[in-house]
Amino acid sequence: MSGLDLDPTQLDRYSRHIIMDDVGPAGQQALLDASILVVGAGGLGSPVLQYLAAAGVGTLGVADDDVVELSNLQRQTIHGNDDVGRKKARSAAEFVESRNPDVDVRTHDLRVSPENVEALIADYDFVVDASDNFQTRFLVNDACTLAGVPFSHGAIFRFEGQVTTFPGGEDAPCYRCLFPEAPPEGTVPDCSTAGVLGVLPGTVGSIQATEAVKWVLDEGELLDGRMLFYDAANMEFDTFEVAKRPDCPVCGDDPAVESVHDVEYVDSCAIGGGGDDDGENAGAVGTGDGDDDAEVTQD
Repeated sequence: MSGLDLDPTQLDRYSRHIIMDDVGPAGQQALLDASILVVGAGGLGSPVLQYLAAAGVGTLGVADDDVVELSNLQRQTIHGNDDVGRKKARSAAEFVESRNPDVDVRTHDLRVSPENVEALIADYDFVVDASDNFQTRFLVNDACTLAGVPFSHGAIFRFEGQVTTFPGGEDAPCYRCLFPEAPPEGTVPDCSTAGVLGVLPGTVGSIQATEAVKWVLDEGELLDGRMLFYDAANMEFDTFEVAKRPDCPVCGDDPAVESVHDVEYVDSCAIGGGGDDDGENAGAVGTGDGDDDAEVTQD
């Protein structure tokens, strides 16, 4: 932390944080000193970026190589009619900048890949995975787990969403502990064919933003070792445990993966022949909010 040096405008802007015993001036300064990368500036990325910017997270990275389409506007609330055809990363950055001048927005107009992911996450304290495809999810998991960078995972599909947080650590699981590999191509439809309730990513993304803020503040209980499942149709929340797998190839007792370059992030993203029959449940909620056959890194 660089010190408690909030100016009068910041004391006013963040006054509802500052009067909280669990946040206070020191907590707000921690948020201003924090750096968080959001992978995806679509459905999930929209509420994540909105609320992290409003909370005063000092550095926000936006990684997305897609462009805004008219069909995005039903749920991707940081983009508007005038943004159609523009790069999402730039549109998202301008939205954040217009909401809070305290935030330094870094745009990464790229497709997250094994060639760039390690350097990308190295500049951030926390990562929010708001992507829409299994390849990116497994890549973010593997890179963050190997580098010891905590991250939040979220996914949406029709009326359903799921969120968990992987803070790292000796006893903490990773995404591959839950889903060793992706399901066969074509077995889980993406949202461009199955659809998604427009308000759903607002709930799921807001929970991801909450987890990121809690991690920065070191307050409350994270969804560490727990998956939160949200059924919007029946307005039900359920939580189930996610256990660390001793045989996990990334975070287990004898990991087979030392670098993201040890894995081919195509098809099932399997390692050394793949996982076990637990893999049939990979991404149980779906592939996310894919708009282009789940090829882009936005939700």
